[in-house]
Amino acid sequence: MKLNERSQTVISKMNKIRCKAMCVCSYQESILVAWGEDPRNGATFYRPLGGSIEFGETSQSAIVREIKEEIGADITDVKLLGVLESLFEFEGKRCHEVVFIYDAELVDKNLYAEKTIIGRETDGSEIIATWQKLDYFAAKERLVPEGLFDLLTR
Repeated sequence: MKLNERSQTVISKMNKIRCKAMCVCSYQESILVAWGEDPRNGATFYRPLGGSIEFGETSQSAIVREIKEEIGADITDVKLLGVLESLFEFEGKRCHEVVFIYDAELVDKNLYAEKTIIGRETDGSEIIATWQKLDYFAAKERLVPEGLFDLLTR
């Protein structure tokens, strides 16, 4: 059986491992995270800002670009904390990501005093980022990618 071009594209996207970069921007025992929800099952989670690494781009360059695109902020003193492999389900689809986790300082120090920082995804959807203490995730809320809480608390 020969697949047409559209079918090959759909299958290719379904079975693709995505490489991402995310930044926690830690400050006084808190990290900067955005709230999310799986529309299919209503499961909620928090995740650091960041996104996909583009072909030919390093993970460090990607996180600098992503933070600028998402909240219009520049970062400095970028440090790799670790790499996590994440297998999960979202919107009823199996997903597989390799995520480079960074910490960095925001150049605009006024952002540390903001309770929420509003931004935009490339698709135009709104990002509402908040500062959350790490113990918030130990007791109540889900922090993704899986393994991030352990990485930040060891």
